[in-house]
Amino acid sequence: MREINNTKIIAVDHGYGNIKTANTVTPTGITAYESEPIFTGNILEYNGIYYRIGEEHKEFIPDKAIDRDYYLLTLMAIAQELNLHSVHEAHVHLAAGLPLTWIRNQREEFRSYLLQNPEIRYRFNHKDYHVRLVGCSLYPQGYPAIVSRMGELKGTNLLADIGNGTMNILYITNKKAQESRCWTEKFGVNQCMITAKNAILDQFGVKIEEATVEQILRFGTADISAPYLDCITAVARQYVADIFATLRKYEYNPDLMRLYVVGGGGCLLRNFGKYDRSRVTILDDICATAKGYEYLAYMSLKRRG
Repeated sequence: MREINNTKIIAVDHGYGNIKTANTVTPTGITAYESEPIFTGNILEYNGIYYRIGEEHKEFIPDKAIDRDYYLLTLMAIAQELNLHSVHEAHVHLAAGLPLTWIRNQREEFRSYLLQNPEIRYRFNHKDYHVRLVGCSLYPQGYPAIVSRMGELKGTNLLADIGNGTMNILYITNKKAQESRCWTEKFGVNQCMITAKNAILDQFGVKIEEATVEQILRFGTADISAPYLDCITAVARQYVADIFATLRKYEYNPDLMRLYVVGGGGCLLRNFGKYDRSRVTILDDICATAKGYEYLAYMSLKRRG
């Protein structure tokens, strides 16, 4: 979290699987309760309703502004960042993003959605928060994650931001993003998750916990029997092969350009992919995009004085 003119800049990366700030990561699942939940942990109290956040992941939706959950997730994210600095009342400027090719059409709607209530009072994990939203900067997803490395990106480079719901693809040539060469594909990690769970059901006639599949995708293994692990591994390898096939559709050639991968899908490439590791850079920091939003918003506000 940065600060300028007594305003806290809080970046929120509204992923389909996880919501990220510069310092926190939380699964996006939300369950509402009319009375206080029995168990503690990530409980938001807003307008007389309790919300437990983080037990599962949300499903993909193309327009986040029509889903009230992302507003509630934003309140939680603000509270998490403020709490890290022992702050519970603040003027806040939000920094967020949307998929590369969607931001042109959805920017103003999403900005209005995030700023729908200029002044908000709520509780998170039994602490009171009083927030005044004074502005919102919006950026294309993925690109901010590598903005601090732009000086390295000479020649032709391809950025792939592989999230839970979408994959954003952007060419960067001689340190400059090419707006005419960017695409968004509905081919996020959740597609692999669904395929893996279905493969276990089809092959073995049993259901597998999503958390177990997620562990395999993130770390390459889990404490399960070899036939189940082999089944999920095969699905993950095919998914990664399909990622590279999708990139080739947009003229990716590892001999002629470098590939930079950000987002949660990077771990799948590392665990299950076959590629020239000297030509592919995987950024492991899942909060990198949020940190980029925060930096860009800070620099923009600083220039305004």
